[in-house]
Amino acid sequence: MNVPRLVLLIINVIGGAAVIGSYILGLRAHAGGADVLWGGVPLRIRPAYGVSMLLSAVGYLAFTYFILFKLNPANTLIAGKLGYGFLSILFVLILGASALWMPLTYVYIGHSTTLIWIGIRVVLLIVGLSSCALVWALLNLNTGASGLAYWLAIAGSAYFAFHTTVLDALTWPVLFR
Repeated sequence: MNVPRLVLLIINVIGGAAVIGSYILGLRAHAGGADVLWGGVPLRIRPAYGVSMLLSAVGYLAFTYFILFKLNPANTLIAGKLGYGFLSILFVLILGASALWMPLTYVYIGHSTTLIWIGIRVVLLIVGLSSCALVWALLNLNTGASGLAYWLAIAGSAYFAFHTTVLDALTWPVLFR
């Protein structure tokens, strides 16, 4: 495995562990578990969120597989000017901000301040916008990418971007409060 791929793999291992770790620690440390994280989100739409989270995870795996194992970092050019490293930056933004959401939300539940609420909104927007940038990057590859893995990466990244932008960054905050 070459260095850019290895860097991206390390970002995913560390970032993924940070996200999952923040969820495990958050859920174990706070009474009420996940229920308090829903806030005012109606019970009737929570199952749809759950299904969407699963579809987003599958989408994440699809685009990550394509980027790690099907793209040649040396030949990757996005929109004629950005290289493979741009994808690594997007993964850092997505995973880093995702790891902050649950801890910030629990802090907000305990101490509802405007500054913490802004922090929650900012991390959700970073994830959503970075996810949209990832879709854009995959659609603007100058590598002639095609085939099933590419189209699954496009579909997966598009759904992931929908979930993180529309459901997480825009809808959840309105329903939470």
